[in-house]
Formats: sequence, C-alpha cells, structure tokens
Amino acid sequence: MTALHLPDADPAYLRPWTDSETDVEAILAAFDSEDMAGQAGEPVGTIEAALRWVSPWLDPLATPGVAFAIDMGGLAVGNVMATAIDKRHETAWVSYWVSPHARGRGLASAATAGLAEHCFHELGLYRLELAHRVNNPGSGRVAVKAGFVAEGTERGKLKYLDEYGRPVRFDVRTFARLRDDPSPRLVPLRVGN
Repeated sequence: MTALHLPDADPAYLRPWTDSETDVEAILAAFDSEDMAGQAGEPVGTIEAALRWVSPWLDPLATPGVAFAIDMGGLAVGNVMATAIDKRHETAWVSYWVSPHARGRGLASAATAGLAEHCFHELGLYRLELAHRVNNPGSGRVAVKAGFVAEGTERGKLKYLDEYGRPVRFDVRTFARLRDDPSPRLVPLRVGN
C-alpha cells in the first residue's frame, strides 16, 4: 500500500479534481487497498486507469454530476460526489471515499455534509440518497454523522469487483438526507479552489 505524509495543521476543504501528477498519485494511493480495489468498476493501478477515473470530473459542464477531492495540505485524500442528478425531482446519488492513510479524522462525514450543503444550496436539490454495503458499517456511521437517515436495506443492489476481479453483488443499507432535515452536528467541509 502506498503511504503519503499528511500535514496535521492544514484545514481540509473540497476542491475540483485535476489531472495533475499529484492528484493522479493520490488516486493510485487510494485505490491501492483491498477495500477500494474494486470500487471503480475496473482496477485503478496504473496512471492510465487513474486518468480514466478522474477524466469525467475534469469538465464539470460535461458531466451530469459533481465530484470534489477532499484536500488536506495540498493533497487529495478522498472523494465525495453526487451523481445521477435528476433536476425534475431534485435528487442525486451520493458516494464518498477516503484514502486508508487519511481515515479516522472525520473527513468523510465532514466532506459528505459539505457536499450536501453544496447540492442543496448551489444545485437546488431537495433529496440526496446513498447506500453502503452491509459488510461496511463504518460507511453507515459516516452517513449518519453527515445528517443522513437510514431508510432500509436493498438486496443485491450494488456490484463491485472482488480481489480477483470477479463481479460480486452486495446488499446495501440505504440512507437519505432532505434539504429541510436538521443540520448535522459537525462542521461541513467547504468548497474552495
């Protein structure tokens, strides 16, 4: 697993992804872990694969969604995104990840809360949905801390690659946050440049 040194004093914030060498290295470091390896639909272990992963997020006007790098001291240490944006129904699907070396700092919850604020106030959305594999309860704790409410379990909802590159189906626990739900008890990360 690739490790990066993280500065402790610099505040984290959300920013657009780039195809810079630094961001590509951060993407490779994030996907170089057992739990992240199959999350992208293809292994992300080469520069070319990292560039394919980030390419939809380089032109926000051409992508039906938003994605932000979680930046800590100039390093991308995670991602938060809203996809499947439906303007008519004012909904979107939220997902997030934090690199293994940056976990345990509350970044995923603060970033998800920040993304929610952006979606509600900048994009005019009303309902945000997300789900996590039932074998990953930590992701559920992130959702709750970010102000999302559990709604139920869906069987066989998501398909990811296992450690051998084979597709596997997972049951998921679903959550949602509405624009008029109470704000979470944390300071959301803000979108910056």
